[in-house]
Amino acid sequence: MPFTEILALCMIGAFFVLLIAGIPVAVCLGVTGFVFGYFGFGPMLFTLMPARIFGVVTNYTLLALPLFIFMGIMLEKSRMAEDLLEVIGLAMGGLRGGMALAIILVGVLMGAASGVVGATVVTVGLIALGPIINRGYDAGVASGVICASGTLGQIIPPSLVLILLADIMGESVGTLFAAALIPGLMLAGLFVTYVLLLGVMRPAAVPAIPSEERANYSRRDLAGKLVKVVLPPLVLIFLVLGSIIGGVAAPTEAASMGAFGSIVLAALAGRLSYTVLRDTVRAAFVTSAMVFLILIFAQPFGLAFRGLGGERLVHDAFGAVPGGFEGQLLFLMLLLFVLGFFLEWIEISYIALPLFLPVFLASGADMAWIAILVAMNLQTSFLTPPFGWALFFLKGVAPPSVTTAQIYRGVVPFIGLQGIALALVFLFPGLALWLPATIGW
Repeated sequence: MPFTEILALCMIGAFFVLLIAGIPVAVCLGVTGFVFGYFGFGPMLFTLMPARIFGVVTNYTLLALPLFIFMGIMLEKSRMAEDLLEVIGLAMGGLRGGMALAIILVGVLMGAASGVVGATVVTVGLIALGPIINRGYDAGVASGVICASGTLGQIIPPSLVLILLADIMGESVGTLFAAALIPGLMLAGLFVTYVLLLGVMRPAAVPAIPSEERANYSRRDLAGKLVKVVLPPLVLIFLVLGSIIGGVAAPTEAASMGAFGSIVLAALAGRLSYTVLRDTVRAAFVTSAMVFLILIFAQPFGLAFRGLGGERLVHDAFGAVPGGFEGQLLFLMLLLFVLGFFLEWIEISYIALPLFLPVFLASGADMAWIAILVAMNLQTSFLTPPFGWALFFLKGVAPPSVTTAQIYRGVVPFIGLQGIALALVFLFPGLALWLPATIGW
């Protein structure tokens, strides 16, 4: 094996060692990329880097990231999820599992309105976990529903994952948003089906809201509240997604409209104040800075790996996988799933995925379909122990009576459901490709 390829393998190993040692991801990327790149091909690395970094910070599409982050945080600060959960929960409370169904629907709406997983899990966890356990819900089931519904923001557009995958794979954001819509709603439908089956098979685990509590609200009151609470975010979602998928506005322009719309919704709800606006801007700046710092330091890492012959190593490894293209794609899915136990989605997207991408570009496969498969796979990284971030988010706000073991147990069925959804999109690519083809993307 050539010396440069040995350096490429050592660079990957050094990255994981630093990561396990607790070094921030961006620093791990920058240190390993610069050190091993310099060992491999000297000062030339520094002459190539400015153009790569300039390309990241001037990428017009990536400007949508901080705007969508701002939109999600503003909707969280304005307590939209709290209103949605209360109204939808009461409307569906007569069903066994009605509160769980309400949580899933709130996850769909919050995911489509913001695309920020942490905000949804924390908000719904604070509002709903304690009350539904007190109503008799199994703690594991309740925890699993909240974690899984929170991750729907990863696949239902506008999703930060899809925006980054569009940049990595050279696809338009509108194409990936259109391709993700049906798989995302299908996954939410699988969650709903599971809860309904639980209501039949284990009614004690997901009891209905007592009729005495529901009797305090007439049907007319509930209908009025549904229109008042659910309609505004639906209009915002339609304007943002419709303008992108319909080709009326670029993703950045639609994200700007969404950010402004979130401010309007907060004002209409009477919850817009200087403190809310200040906290939202500050949180959006911090989150955006973290994302862009990783994107910038991923450039020397990727450049060094390619320069050291790492792409050839990956190509040879995939060439040894039996089963042709389908076998290689299954191998990629399995690899990403295993990496999701230990790495965050953004690390996998900008470290692992670019290493494997040339293999599939050379095969002539539809990259939009592969992008949706990757996005659905990365979604499981939020749920898989030991480092699933949705598990950490929920544990941080859960009542002391809810144990980590109960949370882990609760998410297992939903990981299985995500696997089923991934398999369906793999076997039937039309689930992802029909809508973009129909609207002409």
